[in-house]
Amino acid sequence: MSGIPHDHYEPRSAAARWLHSRLPIVGLLHDTLMIPTPRNLNWMWIWGIVLTFCLALQIVTGIILAMHYTPHVDLAFASVEHIMRNVNGGHFIRYLHMNGASLFFVAVYLHIFRGLYYGSYKAPREVTWIIGMLIYLLMMGTAFMGYVLPWGQMSFWGATVITGLFGAIPFIGDAIQTWLLGGPAVDNATLNRFFSLHYLLPFVIAALVVLHIWAFHTTGNNNPTGVDVRRGSRAEAEKDTVPFWPYYVIKDLFALAVIMVVFFAIVGFMPNYLGHPDNYVEANALVTPAHIVPEWYFLPFYAILRAFTGDVWVVMFVNWITGGIIDAKFFGVIAMFGAIAVMALAPWLDTSSVRSGRYRPMFKWWFWLFVVNFVVLTWVGAMPAEGIYPYIALIGAAYWFAYFLVILPILGVIEKPEAQPATIEEDFEAHYGPARTPAE
Repeated sequence: MSGIPHDHYEPRSAAARWLHSRLPIVGLLHDTLMIPTPRNLNWMWIWGIVLTFCLALQIVTGIILAMHYTPHVDLAFASVEHIMRNVNGGHFIRYLHMNGASLFFVAVYLHIFRGLYYGSYKAPREVTWIIGMLIYLLMMGTAFMGYVLPWGQMSFWGATVITGLFGAIPFIGDAIQTWLLGGPAVDNATLNRFFSLHYLLPFVIAALVVLHIWAFHTTGNNNPTGVDVRRGSRAEAEKDTVPFWPYYVIKDLFALAVIMVVFFAIVGFMPNYLGHPDNYVEANALVTPAHIVPEWYFLPFYAILRAFTGDVWVVMFVNWITGGIIDAKFFGVIAMFGAIAVMALAPWLDTSSVRSGRYRPMFKWWFWLFVVNFVVLTWVGAMPAEGIYPYIALIGAAYWFAYFLVILPILGVIEKPEAQPATIEEDFEAHYGPARTPAE
């Protein structure tokens, strides 16, 4: 943490000094592990290590699967069956990879919600937040392209529907869609492109994760109070912080072990629970599934995409005012990507001077309603676009945008926050009693 005094790495042997003067990698690792961390972090701060584990798991299992996968429309489905039936441990590796993606998104959504509640996006951490949103976007792109690779029915038709959205962009949409597909329709060129990018993007994500960690190590870690660590003297800083090792490393590893018990139970006993049975049927361009749905982690945004149909008044108004350039399909695409964009703009849309939602009584109600709304959108995204479901999706989409564009700016003006603790030490002692030093 910039400006917080702490012990830096000092090489003791001649070999260590020689290496440190040329490549200070050991010093970097030492300073990362021993970095002063707010002593009052709660269990919602464990998702970083889960996400790191998931990224490593996806890269390792992905490399192994790529050794046996054939990216060709005539062979892809059979190669996946070969992995499942003939490769030693192939079914286990594939199930780890499949369910690892779901764990990845569970962790990233909880990580994002924690950031939204405790104001981790507020100054000086805006750049950290934006990098996190870029990682999230790349995760979505990587997951979507990975879903296409088994070349089952849902893979093929999901790719057809999603890439078709780009064709809705006025003037340049057809060219973009053709460039994505490598031709006029989803075919072998599409599969090859998606396989290449699916293999590449995790390494780009890994680079951004390093940048993300570097960013918050520079600005300092947020904490449940939102109060900054005191930077006046080393003695004051030590009252607010503890070294990351061993305190939080052990805590994070314990949390990871508990989560791994649940994860491996799912992999071992119900590995296909979150999948779609149609994806175990080979892709057929002549047979359309009765109900095309993406993976569960895309469902909230899929619901927003489908919510804005041609009979919604705001769509009709925008269509009229733009002379028909923005039709219902393109409006849905704008809404889907706009839902992520407004979340990325939270540092500038939230006008409150108080960082943590813990001390914002009105904010808490709206935030938890936002969480419930996210769950409802996930549910309705899996339902057919008929009956009452489109209306529920429209209400959910409206609240999503209202939360960021209306509620957050207004709350910062009208809300009266509760009293915050003066220091992290004060908050820690209020919850756990006076802190004890190792000597005590």
